[in-house]
Amino acid sequence: MTIEMARHGDIELAYETIGPPTGEPLLLISGISQMLIWHDDAIAGLVERGFQVVRFDNRDTGLSTHLHRAGRPSKLDLLLRPTQAVRYHLTDLADDAVAVLDALNWDSAHVVGESLGGTIAQSMAVRHPDRVRSLTSIGAGPSPRIGGPRVRTLLRFLVLARKPINSAEDYAEHMEALELIAGSPDYPQDETWLRELGKRSYERGHDQAGVERLSVALRASGDRRGELAAVRVPTLVVHGLADKTARPVAGSATAAAIPGARLVTYPGMPSHVPPQLWPDVINEIAAIAGLDGDRNERKPG
Repeated sequence: MTIEMARHGDIELAYETIGPPTGEPLLLISGISQMLIWHDDAIAGLVERGFQVVRFDNRDTGLSTHLHRAGRPSKLDLLLRPTQAVRYHLTDLADDAVAVLDALNWDSAHVVGESLGGTIAQSMAVRHPDRVRSLTSIGAGPSPRIGGPRVRTLLRFLVLARKPINSAEDYAEHMEALELIAGSPDYPQDETWLRELGKRSYERGHDQAGVERLSVALRASGDRRGELAAVRVPTLVVHGLADKTARPVAGSATAAAIPGARLVTYPGMPSHVPPQLWPDVINEIAAIAGLDGDRNERKPG
């Protein structure tokens, strides 16, 4: 797979395309992690169901532009003054995603986002309704004030963030520690894949300051429920009942805000979809996109 670059103003966004051009266009939006967080096996399952899949690195992650000159928000700003510390907004990240569609010459796409990526997908459906064929929001709420991590979990994240990362091995260990905080014993993560993810992410461009700039953008994003009430595309909301970063009430609030949204919850599931649930979630995404078991011809655009 070849990495290509889209451009949004001064921002370059690295993306890759998987699957035949006859597939239904589907854009995967990552959270604060790099595009690698979308497992190859999950993408293969989506392609098998009839999609052409594109994943990309958000700004400040991976091979996309890192805004080093924007500086690093303090932990205090992140917690108490996000609207004053924000370097860019959720709407800018949604516009980045549209720039990827533009680079692909896609008039619109089915959009799937997880965690921060879910909130970006929501914003994209609000700001660019003509570019979104269907919306799938995974592990994301409509407001940073609804269902955020409990204080104990947040403090554990902050302690972990203080540990320096100076090598690929350091980042592999960081990913394991992160899983201990945010994961679920009901769906233990593949440690080999997790460590490899950490090492590859470090080598592609880990940037802790960028992680914090993205985190501030999320915390400063405000309440989208009023805007989401105007969304009219088919919408799927997926949420884990063991999600510690966006607790289940966040998913319920997202589904309640969007007319006709389908809410699907899974006991024991954390903030990400574990491999054991990929087949079911892929079926749900295919259904909301209007695909049956046969491969559909891609719509013009």
